[in-house]
Amino acid sequence: MIYPGRRAILVTAGIAPLALLLGVMAPAYWFIGLAALAFLLGLMLMDALIGWSVGSVEVICDAPTVVSVGSAFEIGTHIRFSRTPSGHVEVALGTSPLVEAVAGSRRVAAVSGSSAEARFELTALRRGESKTGPLWLRWQGPLGLMWAQRIRALDHIVVIAPDIRPVREHTAQMLQRDYSFGQVAQLQVGEGAEFEALTDYRPGMDRRSIDWKQSARHTSLLAKEYRTERNNTIMLAVDAGRAMCEPLAGVPRIDRAVSAALLTAFVALRDGDRVGFFGFDSHPRVASNAVSGQRAFALLQRVAAQVDYSPNETNYTLALATLAERLQRRSLIIIFTDFSDTVSAELMLHAVGTLLGRHLVLFVVMRDEELETVVETEPQEPADVTRAVTAAALLRQRRLVVARLRRLGVHVLESRFDEAGPALLNAYLDFKRRSLL
Repeated sequence: MIYPGRRAILVTAGIAPLALLLGVMAPAYWFIGLAALAFLLGLMLMDALIGWSVGSVEVICDAPTVVSVGSAFEIGTHIRFSRTPSGHVEVALGTSPLVEAVAGSRRVAAVSGSSAEARFELTALRRGESKTGPLWLRWQGPLGLMWAQRIRALDHIVVIAPDIRPVREHTAQMLQRDYSFGQVAQLQVGEGAEFEALTDYRPGMDRRSIDWKQSARHTSLLAKEYRTERNNTIMLAVDAGRAMCEPLAGVPRIDRAVSAALLTAFVALRDGDRVGFFGFDSHPRVASNAVSGQRAFALLQRVAAQVDYSPNETNYTLALATLAERLQRRSLIIIFTDFSDTVSAELMLHAVGTLLGRHLVLFVVMRDEELETVVETEPQEPADVTRAVTAAALLRQRRLVVARLRRLGVHVLESRFDEAGPALLNAYLDFKRRSLL
């Protein structure tokens, strides 16, 4: 494609009125204006031919294959011309709604001989497959009058996967953590719930572990040793409804929840527990059976990546009833959700009550820092007062729902979005220490 540039348009716009004025003031020389326009058209044609004579254009895309949601990444475009372009080269990259260009999607390419290069900084906003391209290229002729433009398709797809950076970042901490649940069962007096053996009582042991009946029979103090129960079932239930798709610091709540869930799943699998994944909104959407072993973490990643963003309201009754049918033994059910008022949470409270008789339930709720900021900010005008009152009412209803959940016997974990993963991991380890599973 060839089209006139800004310089050609301005020159044409300047010649036209001058030619008209010349025709009015000196009718005998009217042809001078026409000749000037014809000369300009000739220059534009020559500029276009020289600009188009670069020959074939080859584009190589340098982009990652997989990135984590919420992370920044870079896409490089390397352009090769058959001949050196006479003017500067501009590049525009087409992107999908799943990503956002940090500094725009247009660049002036760095030209070196017959090649040019441009790099784009992007941020992954949502999970899914982001198609890269097409790429628009344009360059000017030596006179700067005409643009030559070509479009090249880029057959590259960037897969935006759940964020597992917390898993990698906390690996060293988990290897050195001060709890007693490792790769092999360790005998710890007073820890765990499964009886292991009788041993001689030693100073420093918990006196509650003394078996008085056996001590009387053997005429010496004997204590019971316990070991941590393994092979527990952990079910990670992620709400994918409308409320969980709202952004929190630029990343949807559901992606924050998936990252925290995968971190806990990694540790639970490493400790010998069985982990399952369950995603729901108005209906159950994805589910996996409880799996064990560190190699099963890749399976949980694939299942978590299938949890899609949904505009539907969450149906807690159907989802939790379906989940209860899938569980054949006592399990720790970790539910990632969000609620803003007592009306939408009423059915959730009734549905959770059916799980408490058999299972241990933990709700993970991320604090709404935006509402808290509105409440704490000093109002400057009447509209600020209205917003603060509304935000305070929403926070009050949220606290009411949390209080009702705790009265039912549900464990509730409230934390900042950037602390949800470590906080949930600590809660899980605390449950194991207290033998609640």
